[in-house]
Amino acid sequence: MESTTKTAKEIYLDVQANPARKRFGFGEKAILVNVDPQKAYTRTDLFATAYETDPRQLEYINDLATRFRALGWPVVWTHVAYMDSGEDAGIWGTRTDTPDSLQNIKFDSERSEFDDRLEIDAVRDVVYLKKMPSAFFETQLQSLCVWHRVDTVIVTGGSTSGCIRATAVDSLSRGYRTIVPEQCVADKHESYHYANLTDLSLKYADVLDVQEVFGWLDSQA
Repeated sequence: MESTTKTAKEIYLDVQANPARKRFGFGEKAILVNVDPQKAYTRTDLFATAYETDPRQLEYINDLATRFRALGWPVVWTHVAYMDSGEDAGIWGTRTDTPDSLQNIKFDSERSEFDDRLEIDAVRDVVYLKKMPSAFFETQLQSLCVWHRVDTVIVTGGSTSGCIRATAVDSLSRGYRTIVPEQCVADKHESYHYANLTDLSLKYADVLDVQEVFGWLDSQA
């Protein structure tokens, strides 16, 4: 095992700056999967579980969604919420039991609500309730991808080290080109954030500047 005195961010920047780094690339048609941009994770002024990496994250996500709708491509939003008993969180909900615990994001609670800054089209967009990290796990996302004949999955939201990573790994495992716009994902600490962006970039996805993703979408119009 290699050792280093570099920070996770420095390692990530080295990886991204490598001119020999190969990409999976964009395909022919994409789906936008916005993972858990709900108040429990976005409202740093309200909840201890929330985090912010790029202050323009939700603005960029809205811009991506607008471009997808203009192309007639699918836009998906996921969120988590649990029963009063918390049993639907399974073993994941057993390590702690505080007001901030995962299984205590209850149905119809403020923590379960999407951030008010998001522009969600209630008619055209797809909303999935999920219980586990990956947006693919026991949701209809795979069937939606098949129906729309997409070959590329663009993933935003949080957290980078949790649900983003899990969704990206599942996406690649299902045969999809997977894109993570860097400015559109966030985590609690920069160490987790950049360490997982490094892993994603090296193994599972193309981690790109959001402007490059905008440019590709605009070229499809």
